[in-house]
Amino acid sequence: MEKIWLQHYPPGIPAEVDYGEYRSTGELFESVSERYRDRPAYTNMGKTISFDELEHMTRAVGAWLQSKGLAKGARVAVMMPNCLQYPVCVFGILRAGYIVVNVNPLYTPRELEHQLKDSGVEAIVVLENFAHVLEQVIARTPATIPNSATTTNASIGTFLLVALLILALRLAEVYILPTC
Repeated sequence: MEKIWLQHYPPGIPAEVDYGEYRSTGELFESVSERYRDRPAYTNMGKTISFDELEHMTRAVGAWLQSKGLAKGARVAVMMPNCLQYPVCVFGILRAGYIVVNVNPLYTPRELEHQLKDSGVEAIVVLENFAHVLEQVIARTPATIPNSATTTNASIGTFLLVALLILALRLAEVYILPTC
């Protein structure tokens, strides 16, 4: 097959990717973050974060998740639209050794319940706009909310505030993010 699109690649962009260059997505992320430390990584709604800021935030998210007792390889759902919190959470989850399970924030309660059961997630990060859908189904998933659920706030970087709602059974937890 003729790859006619290659003629439109900017100078310096390789036609093929060396998949053996990095052992993991986390290693690739760390390499890119170091190389482009001072450059913008993401811009959304008037806020820009650099690769350096992203590296620090994802490290903090990953360490925070690990401190909650999730075992390596645990599935962590992310239920949010395209906003700055999304790449911070996704790369933080991957760097911590967990598996990202993307969840459409527009799912109906029935769809969300099916995906949570089918994927075997042990934790979910959800933007507060969509927490009402999760609230409708959480009791029918492997996670249950204990009578003495607690909520705490943690500041990560300058914009990512995470509210933690601890759930019982299999270390399942819900991490609710304020609106983008």
